[in-house]
Amino acid sequence: MASEKHEWSGWRTAAERALYGAGGFYRRPEGPAGHFRTSVHASPLFARAVAELLGRVDEALGRPAELALVDLGAGRGELLTRVLALAPGLPHGLGRRLRPYAVERAERPTGLDRRIAWLDAPPDGCAGLLFANEWLDNVPVDIAETDEDGVPRRVEVDLTSGDGTERLGDPVNGEDAAWLARWWPLAGAEPGLRAEIGHPRETAWARAVGSLRAGFAVAVDYAHERAARPPFGTLTGFREGREVRPVPDGSRDLTAHVAMDACAAAAGPGSGLLTQREALRALGLDARRPPLALASTDPTAYVHALSAAGEVAELTDPAGLGAFTWLLHTVDLPHDPLRP
Repeated sequence: MASEKHEWSGWRTAAERALYGAGGFYRRPEGPAGHFRTSVHASPLFARAVAELLGRVDEALGRPAELALVDLGAGRGELLTRVLALAPGLPHGLGRRLRPYAVERAERPTGLDRRIAWLDAPPDGCAGLLFANEWLDNVPVDIAETDEDGVPRRVEVDLTSGDGTERLGDPVNGEDAAWLARWWPLAGAEPGLRAEIGHPRETAWARAVGSLRAGFAVAVDYAHERAARPPFGTLTGFREGREVRPVPDGSRDLTAHVAMDACAAAAGPGSGLLTQREALRALGLDARRPPLALASTDPTAYVHALSAAGEVAELTDPAGLGAFTWLLHTVDLPHDPLRP
Protein backbone atom coordinates (compact mmCIF):
# COMPACT_ATOMS: atom_id res chain seq x y z
CA MET A 1 0.00 0.00 0.00
CA ALA A 2 1.46 3.40 -0.99
CA SER A 3 2.36 5.71 1.86
CA GLU A 4 0.46 8.97 2.23
CA LYS A 5 2.29 11.94 0.71
CA HIS A 6 3.09 14.99 2.79
CA GLU A 7 4.36 18.45 1.84
CA TRP A 8 6.23 20.01 4.73
CA SER A 9 7.08 23.70 4.99
CA GLY A 10 8.34 26.19 7.55
CA TRP A 11 5.61 28.44 8.90
CA ARG A 12 6.98 31.60 7.27
CA THR A 13 6.67 30.19 3.76
CA ALA A 14 3.36 28.48 4.50
CA ALA A 15 1.77 31.62 5.97
CA GLU A 16 3.06 33.82 3.15
CA ARG A 17 1.28 31.61 0.63
CA ALA A 18 -1.88 31.21 2.73
CA LEU A 19 -2.26 34.92 3.43
CA TYR A 20 -0.92 36.61 0.29
CA GLY A 21 -0.66 33.99 -2.46
CA ALA A 22 -3.22 33.45 -5.20
CA GLY A 23 -6.57 33.02 -3.46
CA GLY A 24 -4.95 33.83 -0.10
CA PHE A 25 -6.85 35.20 2.87
CA TYR A 26 -5.88 38.86 2.31
CA ARG A 27 -6.44 38.64 -1.44
CA ARG A 28 -10.13 37.82 -1.10
CA PRO A 29 -12.56 40.52 -2.27
CA GLU A 30 -14.54 40.60 0.98
CA GLY A 31 -11.46 41.49 3.02
CA PRO A 32 -10.66 40.52 6.61
CA ALA A 33 -13.31 42.62 8.38
CA GLY A 34 -15.80 39.76 8.47
CA HIS A 35 -13.31 37.56 10.30
CA PHE A 36 -11.99 39.81 13.06
CA ARG A 37 -12.62 43.25 14.51
CA THR A 38 -9.87 45.84 14.84
CA SER A 39 -9.93 49.18 16.63
CA VAL A 40 -10.80 50.80 13.28
CA HIS A 41 -14.00 48.76 13.10
CA ALA A 42 -14.80 49.08 16.81
CA SER A 43 -15.45 52.83 16.75
CA PRO A 44 -15.13 55.88 14.47
CA LEU A 45 -13.45 57.54 17.45
CA PHE A 46 -10.29 55.62 16.61
CA ALA A 47 -10.13 57.43 13.27
CA ARG A 48 -10.79 60.69 15.12
CA ALA A 49 -7.74 59.98 17.31
CA VAL A 50 -5.64 59.27 14.21
CA ALA A 51 -6.86 62.57 12.72
CA GLU A 52 -5.81 64.35 15.92
CA LEU A 53 -2.36 62.76 15.67
CA LEU A 54 -2.19 63.74 12.00
CA GLY A 55 -2.87 67.36 12.98
CA ARG A 56 -0.06 67.27 15.53
CA VAL A 57 2.36 65.86 12.94
CA ASP A 58 1.28 68.62 10.55
CA GLU A 59 2.11 71.26 13.16
CA ALA A 60 5.48 69.67 13.93
CA LEU A 61 6.35 69.66 10.23
CA GLY A 62 5.38 73.32 9.82
CA ARG A 63 2.19 72.68 7.82
CA PRO A 64 3.74 71.50 4.53
CA ALA A 65 1.99 71.97 1.17
CA GLU A 66 1.27 68.23 1.13
CA LEU A 67 0.94 65.95 4.14
CA ALA A 68 0.85 62.18 3.63
CA LEU A 69 -1.25 59.74 5.62
CA VAL A 70 0.06 56.26 4.79
CA ASP A 71 -2.17 53.43 6.04
CA LEU A 72 0.04 50.34 6.00
CA GLY A 73 -2.04 47.16 5.91
CA ALA A 74 -5.10 49.16 4.94
CA GLY A 75 -7.61 46.33 4.68
CA ARG A 76 -10.30 47.78 2.47
CA GLY A 77 -9.48 51.41 3.26
CA GLU A 78 -11.74 51.75 6.29
CA LEU A 79 -9.42 53.97 8.33
CA LEU A 80 -8.61 56.34 5.49
CA THR A 81 -12.27 56.58 4.53
CA ARG A 82 -13.17 57.64 8.06
CA VAL A 83 -10.32 60.14 8.29
CA LEU A 84 -11.32 61.67 4.96
CA ALA A 85 -14.87 62.09 6.28
CA LEU A 86 -13.34 64.27 9.00
CA ALA A 87 -11.13 66.19 6.57
CA PRO A 88 -13.36 69.27 6.12
CA GLY A 89 -13.08 69.96 9.86
CA LEU A 90 -9.32 69.55 10.15
CA PRO A 91 -7.48 72.76 11.13
CA HIS A 92 -5.36 75.03 8.93
CA GLY A 93 -6.71 73.64 5.68
CA LEU A 94 -5.17 70.25 6.36
CA GLY A 95 -8.05 68.48 4.63
CA ARG A 96 -7.07 70.16 1.33
CA ARG A 97 -3.37 69.35 1.79
CA LEU A 98 -3.88 65.74 2.83
CA ARG A 99 -2.60 62.97 0.56
CA PRO A 100 -3.93 59.54 1.66
CA TYR A 101 -2.16 56.34 0.65
CA ALA A 102 -3.51 52.83 1.26
CA VAL A 103 -0.82 50.13 1.24
CA GLU A 104 -2.28 46.67 0.74
CA ARG A 105 -1.54 43.58 -1.36
CA ALA A 106 -5.16 42.96 -2.34
CA GLU A 107 -6.83 44.61 -5.32
CA ARG A 108 -8.27 48.09 -4.91
CA PRO A 109 -11.85 47.85 -3.59
CA THR A 110 -14.66 48.94 -5.87
CA GLY A 111 -16.05 52.33 -4.96
CA LEU A 112 -13.12 53.47 -2.79
CA ASP A 113 -12.72 57.24 -2.56
CA ARG A 114 -10.70 58.38 -5.58
CA ARG A 115 -8.52 60.59 -3.39
CA ILE A 116 -6.95 57.46 -1.88
CA ALA A 117 -3.92 56.15 -3.76
CA TRP A 118 -3.79 52.33 -3.65
CA LEU A 119 -0.24 50.91 -3.49
CA ASP A 120 1.46 47.62 -2.69
CA ALA A 121 4.38 49.30 -0.86
CA PRO A 122 4.80 52.56 1.06
CA PRO A 123 5.59 55.56 -1.15
CA ASP A 124 9.16 56.82 -0.83
CA GLY A 125 10.05 60.30 0.34
CA CYS A 126 6.75 61.41 1.89
CA ALA A 127 6.36 63.74 4.83
CA GLY A 128 3.54 62.94 7.24
CA LEU A 129 2.10 60.10 9.30
CA LEU A 130 2.63 56.41 8.55
CA PHE A 131 0.15 54.28 10.50
CA ALA A 132 0.24 50.46 10.60
CA ASN A 133 -2.68 49.04 12.57
CA GLU A 134 -2.41 45.27 13.10
CA TRP A 135 -0.01 44.88 10.20
CA LEU A 136 3.19 43.55 11.75
CA ASP A 137 1.44 40.53 13.25
CA ASN A 138 0.62 39.42 9.69
CA VAL A 139 4.21 39.61 8.48
CA PRO A 140 4.93 35.84 8.42
CA VAL A 141 7.68 34.40 10.60
CA ASP A 142 9.19 31.00 11.21
CA ILE A 143 8.67 29.16 14.48
CA ALA A 144 11.23 27.33 16.61
CA GLU A 145 10.59 24.70 19.28
CA THR A 146 13.01 23.01 21.65
CA ASP A 147 13.42 19.26 21.24
CA GLU A 148 14.01 16.74 24.04
CA ASP A 149 17.66 17.87 24.28
CA GLY A 150 16.81 21.56 24.49
CA VAL A 151 17.90 22.23 20.90
CA PRO A 152 15.75 24.80 19.06
CA ARG A 153 14.43 23.26 15.84
CA ARG A 154 12.37 24.75 13.05
CA VAL A 155 8.69 23.83 13.23
CA GLU A 156 7.32 22.52 9.94
CA VAL A 157 3.64 22.30 8.99
CA ASP A 158 2.05 19.77 6.65
CA LEU A 159 0.47 21.64 3.75
CA THR A 160 -1.52 18.59 2.67
CA SER A 161 -3.14 17.53 5.94
CA GLY A 162 -5.68 20.35 6.11
CA ASP A 163 -5.48 20.41 9.90
CA GLY A 164 -2.16 22.14 10.61
CA THR A 165 -0.23 18.98 11.55
CA GLU A 166 3.33 19.89 12.59
CA ARG A 167 6.72 18.24 13.08
CA LEU A 168 10.18 19.37 14.16
CA GLY A 169 12.67 19.93 11.36
CA ASP A 170 16.34 20.85 11.35
CA PRO A 171 18.06 22.81 14.12
CA VAL A 172 17.74 26.57 13.80
CA ASN A 173 20.94 28.15 12.49
CA GLY A 174 22.38 31.28 10.91
CA GLU A 175 20.46 34.54 11.13
CA ASP A 176 17.53 32.83 12.85
CA ALA A 177 19.72 31.40 15.59
CA ALA A 178 21.41 34.76 16.12
CA TRP A 179 18.02 36.44 16.45
CA LEU A 180 16.84 33.88 19.01
CA ALA A 181 19.99 34.28 21.06
CA ARG A 182 19.49 38.04 21.28
CA TRP A 183 15.74 38.42 21.52
CA TRP A 184 14.09 35.12 22.52
CA PRO A 185 16.63 32.66 23.99
CA LEU A 186 15.61 29.01 23.77
CA ALA A 187 18.89 27.08 23.75
CA GLY A 188 18.99 24.61 26.64
CA ALA A 189 15.37 25.26 27.59
CA GLU A 190 12.95 22.51 28.53
CA PRO A 191 11.36 20.57 25.66
CA GLY A 192 8.33 22.05 23.92
CA LEU A 193 9.02 25.76 24.43
CA ARG A 194 8.45 27.90 21.36
CA ALA A 195 9.55 31.17 19.83
CA GLU A 196 8.45 33.13 16.77
CA ILE A 197 11.57 34.29 14.92
CA GLY A 198 10.82 37.94 14.34
CA HIS A 199 13.57 39.40 12.17
CA PRO A 200 11.36 39.58 9.01
CA ARG A 201 9.13 41.98 10.92
CA GLU A 202 12.09 44.10 11.96
CA THR A 203 13.19 44.33 8.34
CA ALA A 204 9.67 45.26 7.22
CA TRP A 205 9.27 47.91 9.90
CA ALA A 206 12.70 49.47 9.33
CA ARG A 207 11.91 49.66 5.60
CA ALA A 208 8.54 51.30 6.31
CA VAL A 209 10.07 53.89 8.64
CA GLY A 210 12.81 54.52 6.07
CA SER A 211 10.20 55.43 3.44
CA LEU A 212 9.40 58.64 5.31
CA ARG A 213 11.41 61.75 4.51
CA ALA A 214 10.07 63.32 7.67
CA GLY A 215 7.20 62.64 10.04
CA PHE A 216 5.95 60.03 12.45
CA ALA A 217 5.55 56.28 12.11
CA VAL A 218 3.22 54.20 14.33
CA ALA A 219 2.74 50.44 14.45
CA VAL A 220 -0.12 49.12 16.61
CA ASP A 221 -0.26 45.44 17.58
CA TYR A 222 -0.51 42.88 20.33
CA ALA A 223 3.07 42.60 21.49
CA HIS A 224 5.54 41.34 24.07
CA GLU A 225 9.04 42.25 25.23
CA ARG A 226 12.11 40.17 26.02
CA ALA A 227 11.52 39.98 29.76
CA ALA A 228 8.08 38.40 29.29
CA ARG A 229 7.99 36.34 26.10
CA PRO A 230 5.11 33.82 25.92
CA PRO A 231 6.69 30.40 26.58
CA PHE A 232 4.65 28.55 23.94
CA GLY A 233 4.38 31.29 21.34
CA THR A 234 1.22 32.98 20.11
CA LEU A 235 0.53 31.65 16.61
CA THR A 236 -3.22 31.33 16.06
CA GLY A 237 -5.94 31.66 13.45
CA PHE A 238 -9.15 33.70 13.14
CA ARG A 239 -12.14 32.88 10.97
CA GLU A 240 -15.65 34.35 11.01
CA GLY A 241 -15.05 36.15 14.29
CA ARG A 242 -13.70 33.14 16.20
CA GLU A 243 -10.23 32.06 17.20
CA VAL A 244 -9.42 28.79 15.42
CA ARG A 245 -6.51 26.43 14.91
CA PRO A 246 -3.80 27.91 12.67
CA VAL A 247 -4.00 26.06 9.37
CA PRO A 248 -2.26 27.53 6.29
CA ASP A 249 -5.11 26.88 3.85
CA GLY A 250 -6.12 30.45 2.97
CA SER A 251 -9.46 30.23 4.78
CA ARG A 252 -8.40 32.11 7.92
CA ASP A 253 -6.15 34.82 9.25
CA LEU A 254 -2.80 33.63 10.63
CA THR A 255 -1.33 35.88 13.28
CA ALA A 256 1.31 35.94 16.00
CA HIS A 257 2.10 38.68 18.50
CA VAL A 258 5.04 40.97 17.80
CA ALA A 259 8.41 41.22 19.56
CA MET A 260 7.97 44.97 19.53
CA ASP A 261 11.19 45.79 21.39
CA ALA A 262 13.15 44.07 18.63
CA CYS A 263 11.30 46.10 15.97
CA ALA A 264 12.02 49.30 17.87
CA ALA A 265 15.73 48.50 17.98
CA ALA A 266 15.79 47.70 14.26
CA ALA A 267 14.34 51.10 13.33
CA GLY A 268 17.07 52.88 15.29
CA PRO A 269 17.02 56.05 17.43
CA GLY A 270 13.70 57.83 17.77
CA SER A 271 11.59 54.88 18.86
CA GLY A 272 9.29 54.54 21.85
CA LEU A 273 6.50 52.30 23.16
CA LEU A 274 3.10 53.11 24.67
CA THR A 275 0.00 51.08 25.38
CA GLN A 276 -3.04 51.94 23.28
CA ARG A 277 -4.72 53.07 26.47
CA GLU A 278 -1.93 55.61 27.06
CA ALA A 279 -1.79 56.70 23.43
CA LEU A 280 -5.52 57.31 23.00
CA ARG A 281 -5.71 59.19 26.27
CA ALA A 282 -2.86 61.39 25.06
CA LEU A 283 -4.92 62.06 21.91
CA GLY A 284 -7.91 63.22 23.92
CA LEU A 285 -10.18 60.17 24.08
CA ASP A 286 -11.95 60.14 27.43
CA ALA A 287 -13.96 57.20 28.76
CA ARG A 288 -15.54 59.11 31.66
CA ARG A 289 -19.33 59.10 31.75
CA PRO A 290 -20.97 62.46 31.02
CA PRO A 291 -22.51 64.30 33.99
CA LEU A 292 -25.97 63.00 34.83
CA ALA A 293 -27.31 66.57 34.84
CA LEU A 294 -26.85 66.63 31.06
CA ALA A 295 -29.56 63.99 30.74
CA SER A 296 -32.17 66.46 31.90
CA THR A 297 -30.87 69.58 30.13
CA ASP A 298 -29.96 67.95 26.80
CA PRO A 299 -31.03 64.28 26.61
CA THR A 300 -29.80 63.82 23.03
CA ALA A 301 -26.33 65.13 23.86
CA TYR A 302 -26.26 62.93 26.94
CA VAL A 303 -27.05 59.79 24.95
CA HIS A 304 -24.37 60.64 22.36
CA ALA A 305 -21.80 61.37 25.06
CA LEU A 306 -22.65 58.17 26.91
CA SER A 307 -22.30 56.15 23.72
CA ALA A 308 -18.93 57.77 22.96
CA ALA A 309 -17.70 57.02 26.48
CA GLY A 310 -18.62 53.38 26.00
CA GLU A 311 -16.73 53.24 22.70
CA VAL A 312 -13.66 54.83 24.26
CA ALA A 313 -13.87 52.36 27.13
CA GLU A 314 -13.70 49.49 24.63
CA LEU A 315 -10.77 51.03 22.76
CA THR A 316 -8.82 51.59 25.99
CA ASP A 317 -9.81 48.49 27.94
CA PRO A 318 -6.53 47.14 29.42
CA ALA A 319 -7.91 43.60 29.11
CA GLY A 320 -8.78 44.10 25.43
CA LEU A 321 -7.94 46.64 22.73
CA GLY A 322 -6.28 48.95 25.25
CA ALA A 323 -3.54 46.35 25.71
CA PHE A 324 -2.23 46.89 22.20
CA THR A 325 1.28 48.32 22.03
CA TRP A 326 1.96 51.43 19.97
CA LEU A 327 5.48 51.49 18.52
CA LEU A 328 6.37 55.11 17.78
CA HIS A 329 9.18 56.44 15.63
CA THR A 330 10.01 60.06 14.85
CA VAL A 331 11.74 60.96 11.59
CA ASP A 332 13.30 64.41 11.50
CA LEU A 333 10.72 65.81 13.94
CA PRO A 334 11.57 68.14 16.83
CA HIS A 335 9.51 66.03 19.25
CA ASP A 336 7.23 63.00 19.58
CA PRO A 337 3.68 64.22 18.80
CA LEU A 338 2.32 61.88 21.49
CA ARG A 339 4.65 63.30 24.13
CA PRO A 340 4.41 67.08 23.68
